[in-house]
Amino acid sequence: MSMPDFMQLAFLEAKKGVEAGDGGPFGAVIVKNAEVIASAHNEVLKRNDPTAHAEMLAIREASQKLGMFWLEECELYTTGEPCPMCFSAIHWAKIKKVYYCNTKEEAASIGFDDAFITEIIQNKKPDPIPFVHRQTLECKTLLKLWDEKEDKTPY
Repeated sequence: MSMPDFMQLAFLEAKKGVEAGDGGPFGAVIVKNAEVIASAHNEVLKRNDPTAHAEMLAIREASQKLGMFWLEECELYTTGEPCPMCFSAIHWAKIKKVYYCNTKEEAASIGFDDAFITEIIQNKKPDPIPFVHRQTLECKTLLKLWDEKEDKTPY
């Protein structure tokens, strides 16, 4: 299979999700060594889960199938430019390359606008959600517990 084939699979996933009423028009496929490892479509409505984006679900599935949390040998094919959440997950998973079709601006034109999140992250806009720092000694011990753990797996 080739890049157009993988993108076609992502398109078909997105279409399937829209037709089923599962969520927005987004599909994703994760590929390793020219083999499809995982595919998913947006299931925000189906699962009542705001994190059930196609990319997130595909990353979860690929990680489970491969038995690893780093996907550095994988590529992601997705029908939409990743939102800030998916962008972060892609980086946490260390995916080596991302191919996408529709841009954020195109998605925003049909109601999927995530620009406000980027503006909050970049401190261009005040955050409407208060984040309150509460320092406790108990929580500090968690950092020490991890730091001193002999058999930890760094990630």
